[in-house]
Amino acid sequence: MATGTLLPQATFLDFPILSTMESSQEHNQRTRTKIVATVGPASSSPEMLARLIHAGVDVFRLNMAHGGPELQQPHVDNIRSLSERIGEPIAILADLAGPKIRLGNLSEDAITCELGAEFFFIHGAEPQAPNELTSTYAALVKELRIGDRVMLADGTVTMIVEGKKPGHARLRVVQQGVIRSRQGINLPGVKLSVPAISVTDHQHAIWAAGAGIDFVGLSFIRSPDEVRTLKDILRSCGSNARVVAKIEKREALDRLDEIVAEADAVMVARGDLGVEIDVAQMPIEQKRIIATCQRFQRPVIIATQMLDSMQESPRPTRAEATDVANAILDGADACMLSGETAIGHYPLETVVMMNRIAMATEASVQRRPPRDPEGNSGALHGITRAAVQAAGHMAFDLEAKLVFVASHSGRTALALSQHRSFVPTVGVSSSEETLRQMCLYWGVMPLRGAPATDLQGLIKHADEWACRVGFATQGDRIVIVGGSHLAAGPEDEEMAGGVHDIVLVHEVEGLASS
Repeated sequence: MATGTLLPQATFLDFPILSTMESSQEHNQRTRTKIVATVGPASSSPEMLARLIHAGVDVFRLNMAHGGPELQQPHVDNIRSLSERIGEPIAILADLAGPKIRLGNLSEDAITCELGAEFFFIHGAEPQAPNELTSTYAALVKELRIGDRVMLADGTVTMIVEGKKPGHARLRVVQQGVIRSRQGINLPGVKLSVPAISVTDHQHAIWAAGAGIDFVGLSFIRSPDEVRTLKDILRSCGSNARVVAKIEKREALDRLDEIVAEADAVMVARGDLGVEIDVAQMPIEQKRIIATCQRFQRPVIIATQMLDSMQESPRPTRAEATDVANAILDGADACMLSGETAIGHYPLETVVMMNRIAMATEASVQRRPPRDPEGNSGALHGITRAAVQAAGHMAFDLEAKLVFVASHSGRTALALSQHRSFVPTVGVSSSEETLRQMCLYWGVMPLRGAPATDLQGLIKHADEWACRVGFATQGDRIVIVGGSHLAAGPEDEEMAGGVHDIVLVHEVEGLASS
């Protein structure tokens, strides 16, 4: 397995205990579009995690379908330790497995499904013949109907149900291919009674809450009620983790507005979605989901096969590079790597490449004014919404070097993110949890150590920090978004509904002479 050649070889202890934002040059080498990387055998060592952070990873994803808390807790501990050493918040997303239906064990290692061949789904766990199939979902045979389409092995094999009798469903192959044990089963258009949150998912959500996970992904979502259920589980455990609704079912597309409105963030999970719907419709639905998230001001992650060939190759295909760029141009807040960093041979090179593509894409649109979102997140006070809009336009018109926003909950930083201002935005908060969640917000740099509840202190800190790291010099302008209530502390911010009623322009005074 390759260890990477695009960055110097080093152990994580060799990286300086400094933020990766300790100079404006280093910031300019990181993208506004956030990078989510899946942790797996190829990337789980502290050394590789450190390299990936240095290369541009903002959020690490833990795939709970491939390992429970006993496997994932060491990854959490390593990521948190690295975050402390470099002085920069790093977020963690725990992705629940959801009701993924899989084949049981086959009678042979691999079975070729010839066009027109008959197969049978049966009850039980032990097939007696090569054309007998079992499933991890016990009720599958009962709930299948004649005429249903069954897709196996990520949609490479398709069968049609032609007959039913108790404990037995007869299918015919209409798209041939090879199947193996434990591969996924997709049932486009088939409504199943399987719950969205299994007993195992519930247990994993409780672990995520206790482990301080920042985002929890809900797979195969079908209704907004399922989002509310997961939120209730997390809140009952004292967690403020944000729920990421994964759009990968036709039912989710049918209720897209309701689900996006209820979720804290959204993932376009193209692997299963591209099987559940006509693959030719996948690009159009991706654009629709992004547009809906923009309307509701929800961060949206584009996932699956973004740089898939880099699992085996040090360079992506031209189509993959174009795919990443188009997702960014469409308005994605983050792009996600799955097998590329979890099991691929080039995890480091893949992150570096995604960072390069994002930088080149963002550079093509940098000098446009911030957009004014049509919708409303529903969580912002009208005054805050107006202040955020004014701050974005003032920063652009005045050619400000930075925008600083102080927010205990992070809602105002998210609102600024959704305006897509290319003036660098720095988010500060009295909550470490909020700073980590800002790692998913497009264009927002979470900064530790700033006096988030003291407006005058924040102005002084912003001035000194901007000069020290090279973002600004004497006479440059910084826009600061805050609130008259901030000096009283985060409790008063929550009582006031998080109203941000101050936007000011500060002319940089420069570093005080010693």
